[in-house]
Amino acid sequence: VCDRHFGVGADGLIYILPSNEADFRMRMFNPDGSEAEMCGNGIRCAAKFAFENNLACANPVNVSTLAGIKNIVLKLDGEKVKAATVDMGKPRLERNEIPMVGDEGMVVSEPLMVGDKNILVTCVSMGNPHCITFVDDVENYPVCEIGQIIENHKSFPNRTNAEFVQVLNRQEIRMRVWERGAGETLACGTGACASAVAAVLNDLVERKITVHLNGGDLEIEWSEPGNVFMTGPAVEVYTGELSSEFLNNL
Repeated sequence: VCDRHFGVGADGLIYILPSNEADFRMRMFNPDGSEAEMCGNGIRCAAKFAFENNLACANPVNVSTLAGIKNIVLKLDGEKVKAATVDMGKPRLERNEIPMVGDEGMVVSEPLMVGDKNILVTCVSMGNPHCITFVDDVENYPVCEIGQIIENHKSFPNRTNAEFVQVLNRQEIRMRVWERGAGETLACGTGACASAVAAVLNDLVERKITVHLNGGDLEIEWSEPGNVFMTGPAVEVYTGELSSEFLNNL
């Protein structure tokens, strides 16, 4: 389904399932078939679909994920969802929570051998692992080459997402992302959250910032109590049905 030549084409496939503890349960699979614990952009789209199709009637919407229950406040235009703010929960900062091999403690501006180079990384889990590198010129950075190496680095037993971030000022960053199991994508919600947290930990930005991605902008706030809030659009591109012939050929 995610194949861009022989399928619909997507960065991931989301299932909306019944839940006994939330309005619905979300499962998300990467194009390589691996299951992701959480998808920040995907959960906004799932909440929009569920609300507009009467699968979830309340606002805010509670969604069960492998990373826990997430609360989504929908921004409506009439009966249509235009945007959403997601309470992404508290970032996990200890090395064993990423998880990452090495001594106990947080991973902040720590050298990591990537190929024949040592680069400084900060690691954050938003329910899924993220390895963030700050660069001077993200547009010309070899994201695909370095991202693939970091994703499969021996330091990350579950592999990792890799974010490459250029700080524009204390209120804005520019980010490109290499997603675990998907490669470079236009945007990553959990990656934007992790990058904002990493930038705060390195005293590069304020706690409320705009993250500019190839696919658009996200507003990220790391509140003083500790939770990260992500606000962004949710847009329906098209609808359709998978034919029985297509499914039988899988």
